[in-house]
Amino acid sequence: MELLITDGIVGALRDAEAPMTPLAVRARTIANLLPLMCVRAGAKIVHNFDRNYTAIRFETKAAGPVILEMPSDAGDYRLVQELIDPRADGTMEVELRRIPQTYKPHGIALITAEFLRTRGFLK
Repeated sequence: MELLITDGIVGALRDAEAPMTPLAVRARTIANLLPLMCVRAGAKIVHNFDRNYTAIRFETKAAGPVILEMPSDAGDYRLVQELIDPRADGTMEVELRRIPQTYKPHGIALITAEFLRTRGFLK
């Protein structure tokens, strides 16, 4: 399932409506290679035009949503935990890990799944 966030409104996308940008294609490729435990965690592709990112979102029960942001240009993949309540300093997210672009999509999917499993995000 793919979600689109624009002007604070979240909506589901059908296949014909989904963006075909390089980041969206990369997110779909990685999502198709995720292990079953990630699929059970409710992995969804999110195109957030408000915050300008495309990501795979995992709805974890223990810690809230965790997202794998697709890199733009020469950056790294970012695994970020979105906080439900902001911290005292106003931050809304905690970066958990960076994954370099040198890995192929299958490697990114496995590294992400193993990281989430071993840190207790996925049960």
